[in-house]
Amino acid sequence: NVGKGLAVIQEELHRMRMATKAQVESLEIEREVNTLSDVYLISRMPDFMVALRPHTVWEKTPVKLFCTVQGNPRPIVKWSEPSHYWRLPHLTDIHPSKLEVSFLDRFPVSFGVEGSSVSLVCTMVVVPDLPNLPPHAQWYRDDKLLKPGKLVEMAVGGSAASLTLPHLAKDDEGLYTVRIFTKDGTTEHSAYLFVSDAPPSAAGAPGAPMSVKAYDINSDYVLVAWKPPNTVNEAPIAGYFVDRCEAGSDTWVQCNDAPVKVCKYPVHGLSVGRSYHFRVRAVNSAGISRPSRKSDKVTAIDAAENERLQGTDEGKYDIVIKDDDLEGHVTIPGEPTDVHASEIYKSFVVLSWKPPSPRGRAPLWYVIDKVSGTGAWQRINTAVKLHSPRYPVYDLQDGQKYQFRVYSVNMHGSSEASAPSEPIQKVDQDGVPSAPGQVVATRNTKTSVFVQWEAPKHLKHLMGYYIDGRVVGSKDWFACNHKPFKHTRFVVHGLIPGESYVFRVQAVNVFGLSEESQESTPISVEPALATPSSPFGITLLSCDGSSMTLAWKSPKHCGGSKVNAYYISKRDADTLVWNEVNLTGVKERICTVDNLTEGTFYEFRVQAANMAGVGPPSSPSAPMKCVAWTAEVPGPAYDLSFSEVRSHSLVILWKAPVYTGASAVTGYFVDMAKKDSSEFVTLNEEALKHRYLQVSGLEEGQFYVFRVRAVNAKGVGKASQLSEPVCARALPGTKEIVAGVDEETGDIYLSLEACEICETSKFEWSKNYKPIEAWSDYKICPDWPHSSRLIFTNPDKDDLGRYSVVVTDTDGVSSSHTLTEDALNTMLELSHAIRNPIIPLKHGLNYEVLEKGHVRFWAQAVKLSPAVSYRFIVNDKEVTSGEGHKFSHDVATGIVQMTVDQFTRANEGTYTVQIHDGKAKAQSSLVLVGDVFKAALKEAEFQRKEHIRKQGAHFSEYLYFTVTEDCTVLLTCKVANVKKETTLHWYKEDDEIVPETPPNVMSGACALPLPLFSRKDQGVFKAVLGDDRGKDTSTIDISGKGQILFIRISSASDLVLQCTPEGIRLQCYMSYYTEEMKTVWKHKESKIASSEKMRIGGTAEMAWMQICDPSDKEKGHYTMEIFDGVTTHTRTFDLSGQGGQQVSSGWPYSFSLINRGRVVGGLPDVVTIMEEKSLSLTCTVWGEPTPEVTWFKNEQEVTCNEHTKVTFDGGKFASLVINKVTPDDSGKYSINVRNKYGGEFVEITVSVYKHGEQIPEGPTAPTLAPDSN
Repeated sequence: NVGKGLAVIQEELHRMRMATKAQVESLEIEREVNTLSDVYLISRMPDFMVALRPHTVWEKTPVKLFCTVQGNPRPIVKWSEPSHYWRLPHLTDIHPSKLEVSFLDRFPVSFGVEGSSVSLVCTMVVVPDLPNLPPHAQWYRDDKLLKPGKLVEMAVGGSAASLTLPHLAKDDEGLYTVRIFTKDGTTEHSAYLFVSDAPPSAAGAPGAPMSVKAYDINSDYVLVAWKPPNTVNEAPIAGYFVDRCEAGSDTWVQCNDAPVKVCKYPVHGLSVGRSYHFRVRAVNSAGISRPSRKSDKVTAIDAAENERLQGTDEGKYDIVIKDDDLEGHVTIPGEPTDVHASEIYKSFVVLSWKPPSPRGRAPLWYVIDKVSGTGAWQRINTAVKLHSPRYPVYDLQDGQKYQFRVYSVNMHGSSEASAPSEPIQKVDQDGVPSAPGQVVATRNTKTSVFVQWEAPKHLKHLMGYYIDGRVVGSKDWFACNHKPFKHTRFVVHGLIPGESYVFRVQAVNVFGLSEESQESTPISVEPALATPSSPFGITLLSCDGSSMTLAWKSPKHCGGSKVNAYYISKRDADTLVWNEVNLTGVKERICTVDNLTEGTFYEFRVQAANMAGVGPPSSPSAPMKCVAWTAEVPGPAYDLSFSEVRSHSLVILWKAPVYTGASAVTGYFVDMAKKDSSEFVTLNEEALKHRYLQVSGLEEGQFYVFRVRAVNAKGVGKASQLSEPVCARALPGTKEIVAGVDEETGDIYLSLEACEICETSKFEWSKNYKPIEAWSDYKICPDWPHSSRLIFTNPDKDDLGRYSVVVTDTDGVSSSHTLTEDALNTMLELSHAIRNPIIPLKHGLNYEVLEKGHVRFWAQAVKLSPAVSYRFIVNDKEVTSGEGHKFSHDVATGIVQMTVDQFTRANEGTYTVQIHDGKAKAQSSLVLVGDVFKAALKEAEFQRKEHIRKQGAHFSEYLYFTVTEDCTVLLTCKVANVKKETTLHWYKEDDEIVPETPPNVMSGACALPLPLFSRKDQGVFKAVLGDDRGKDTSTIDISGKGQILFIRISSASDLVLQCTPEGIRLQCYMSYYTEEMKTVWKHKESKIASSEKMRIGGTAEMAWMQICDPSDKEKGHYTMEIFDGVTTHTRTFDLSGQGGQQVSSGWPYSFSLINRGRVVGGLPDVVTIMEEKSLSLTCTVWGEPTPEVTWFKNEQEVTCNEHTKVTFDGGKFASLVINKVTPDDSGKYSINVRNKYGGEFVEITVSVYKHGEQIPEGPTAPTLAPDSN
């Protein structure tokens, strides 16, 4: 009883202590609230807490006046001076000196691309949070204060400070810092912003230069300088183009015609008083880069103008006096002084000097002379007026030394020459720096590496460094920074966790980039080693009165190596001294603490250890009373963890309670709630038998907490400790498990490629969320570098289920895959095909008869390797090469073949080929029996005989015939393997035919022509070729060949109309016409019989039908039919006078031909007559109606006169009479007889000879020449 009473008292004291602590905290909070209410909520008149103080400052220097005010409601501040005041309605410019600011979310290391935008945002807690009095924030880039502008936008308010860069350029790359002024000073955060090159204007072109600035500004001259871009995989930079643009204009003008090789360029020829922007473009062999960001605006003014002003303070006013006013009356200026070279480079030299004194008030310009060696002085700016004491000189010779002198000139005249400069030689002053020294890379974080290096031995006005990186095993380098970095250490961000990299460094100055440093040693991207953070979430799992079983959660940060031990400490709740529980580290996150006093309150804490040491202890647990548990329901489940977290689902896992209660645990209930919510939802209606649950239907980006309650026969037990909040969002680059079959081994496997990994990571595989490492049915193989493979050794239906894998020491990389029966069967089939591969065949076993009667058996595979082997089996007996069989194969075509030399009846049977290529096999068979074999044997015997025949003179092409256009049948053959002694004989029906021209066998072709081939020529023709080696015979039967008749008929033309003195004739022209051709003429489908009216006949060239004295009843459609023994061929003609052909081919046209005017007879062709004789040319003409008659001599119409008389009697007789002809009457005479249907010309040649001359001979028959309308 005494012990029990003490336990009650101790428990009551602990309760009172906790209550007192809670009350004290509540009073403190209330006090702070009241303080804030007094200060900010109670109305209070405006008051200056810190008043303005006097300031004494130098003339023309800025001054900042400030004070501290308070008041509620918000006071209005007015600033005033004697003449006027400024009213400020808000406190935005009042320094918030009493605000407490703490950062919540800080902007991370950021990455951007030229031309895009980026925002850097820090969220914060401000106490007190006054909307109109935000904290004062300043932004810095590389420790330089930034000011708001078009390229930089700043905002503070809404518990956030933001910086927006709307148009990124590489100039914006650097370390950004936000500094917030607080009550206790400042709080700040920094992170690096990387800006990479935009896509180049041409493939392989360099990136844009950066940091373009103008220096040494004068009235018509500025010096433009910039920083060179990094060239990683691009060709080296050959030079730069500088462009200028007047402020307010968008027109850019290129300043230099040829690329300048250094990162400086003097721009001359500016207009005084005008403002300019400048930009630069880099050039290499691939093209021109994008332009840089334009420089700040600069105005071309005289830099020495302010130096020539003197000021005095005369009380209320300032008096400014120019040096010109003190020089007196000066007309001609003094000479310049201190002529020297301010810039010396390979491509140019910049001359500088001091303006003259005295100068004079007239506008001033300068003239420059140069001299080399002992030569004469030469003027170098005859066409340019120089208004600035600067001038760039370009045309200097390499290796020559020059001196320069300068004159001052104004409207009154020129000064004396200045003193000559020192000898100046155009050379490179320094050149690129030497390469940096040793590069060392060390661990930093899981996505970054710390790189440091030794500075170059020769700095040479160093601008900074470029750092390049490369994945080990790759040949491609990438830029780690895009703007020269000034220090010899740099943190490379954005790397792939677990990947190995090497780094190199280049130094940069005005001349370009140095040689690359040596590469660093490879380093894997892992966090730097440190001790782990403290465990948390200590919970009590069971107590028996003398011992307590505890569990806790893993540290949030493992320190870069695996946690390998935990150390537990305890103390009585009423003491401050901690006692170690275990001297040897515990590997699991559960421990039973023994030797405890029942009824005592204990506090516990845990420390985690890794290879770097022991980490800090956890926060003390809540006091736990050591009292034996006697409840019948189970204790809490523990070690809640999550796997396969995706945007809308996850899997929760837990461990079984240590304390089971009065009976065994039979199931579990899982509850879920949103973060910061107390409304839990039970996810399963029936208790789960297993210790995992897939939760779906989550909101992407939402945080959730879970708890698990165990169930036994007595009821539902105590809920587990709440899980850590988990966000429903998949890790970037998450991949799922892939099921497949190895193409080489045929193994069925599950594989996962991790999106994140470190050196200490392990792939832990499970089936139905039970570890399978020790199972014999599986084999786990690492698939370097980021994946693991689970191989099924003997896959069967017992392997069906859900498989999962977790990658340790990552941010939750995990995945699962359910193996179904259908998927397993598919993979088993594929595995069998891989392990027992079949060689795919394009063609199965086939045969081919070759010349000489050989038979080739062959099969073709899709692909063969040089290691292929094969064998042929005939009638179940393997044959070998060399026994009348020849084997061969071709890897390129995939053909395997066997050639049988003597193919006989004994070769009938079944043929099989078996092919082995590595593990793959193929077999194909061919059954060669019965009719198929007989056909093959017949072909083989034929080819064997053909081979024997071709050993002597033989026909390469046997006899064939062709028919020429003139219907000559040409028997043709081709011969081979002939010699001079070889003869060829022709036969018809065994009767030899001796052609007029003996056949020429040496030409390779012989022919026998059979002209005008007819029925009597048909028969069997034979050609016999022979010599001492033997004979060869070829025959052809052309008996009853309809082709010959068909060829004749196919040459028949269309029917044509021909007028004759008897009437009209329809004609069909042919190459060769004989009476053997069965010709039938039809009129209106009625057969025409030959008669006096309708005459039918033909010649060798044509078939015709004559219509004598045609009349209207002969009009109509005419058809000629010719039969070749197989087909009837027709030709038609329309004499109906209808349709569009009535003029050219109809009846009216044929009638007009009959009735036209024409000469019937009586005129000779030539007339010879002696002079002084009379000539009478008389002829008979006809036509219906009566024609007109006209006579012509030499194409001139003949008229009647005493010498010539023309008559036409009775409409039938026409005469031309010439009395007493003379030689002048010789010529060509003609008569034209014509009526409405047409007419004719008849020509007569008349020759008059003199007495005593011989009478010339000539034709007497007239020649008619028809002429139609």
